[in-house]
Amino acid sequence: MSAVRKSTNWFALGVTAAAVVLVLVIGGVVWFANSQATSPGTVPESSAVDPDTGAIAVGSGEQTVDTYVDFMCPVCNSFEQAYGPTLQQLADDGTITLNIHPIAILDRQSQGTAFSTRAANAAYCVAVDDPANVTAFVKAMYAQQPSEGTAGLDDAAIATIAKNAGASDAVTSCISDGTYSRFVAAVTEKTPLQAGVSSISTPTIAINGTVLANRTDLTGDPQKDIVERLNG
Repeated sequence: MSAVRKSTNWFALGVTAAAVVLVLVIGGVVWFANSQATSPGTVPESSAVDPDTGAIAVGSGEQTVDTYVDFMCPVCNSFEQAYGPTLQQLADDGTITLNIHPIAILDRQSQGTAFSTRAANAAYCVAVDDPANVTAFVKAMYAQQPSEGTAGLDDAAIATIAKNAGASDAVTSCISDGTYSRFVAAVTEKTPLQAGVSSISTPTIAINGTVLANRTDLTGDPQKDIVERLNG
């Protein structure tokens, strides 16, 4: 009695193997795309920059005030005018560490030029070049803040502001290359939410880690809103 020979369908096996490889390849592409989308890219290397939160530290006081700002945001500018001098004094006298978080939520307001991202990127370029110039850069950017809905300042204008604030010529390529653009996107997602809102807003202020609600906690009086909370 002869044995029955079973034929192997190599074509089917080949197709199956190819399908497995294809799934692996597609899976790898999806994983790579997702990892690229969430990767912080180049991280600013500066003694003043927290690589996890994106905070640029001004001063070294034990207490902290964190400000999350978008350079296209007119309310951020108003906040700077009302509260900036007090925050600077508190940082200068050693009371606080002022943590400035440049973020980008208003790129849609700059006619496709991504001004918010480019401006925040420039702040990190300045911090890496010399963090001592960050405060002057921030003030100058608000002094020349473009209106929402305009194209905003171009890279050359931003670089000029940075250099006038004391930065070296090295910031020019950092700004035009968008060196920290992906980092800006990554840290923007880490902005804490204010009570009663469902999306990130600017400015967002936190005192010793407690996030304030702009509508109820910011009255325009820095003594009441900032100093008394620090002393309380």
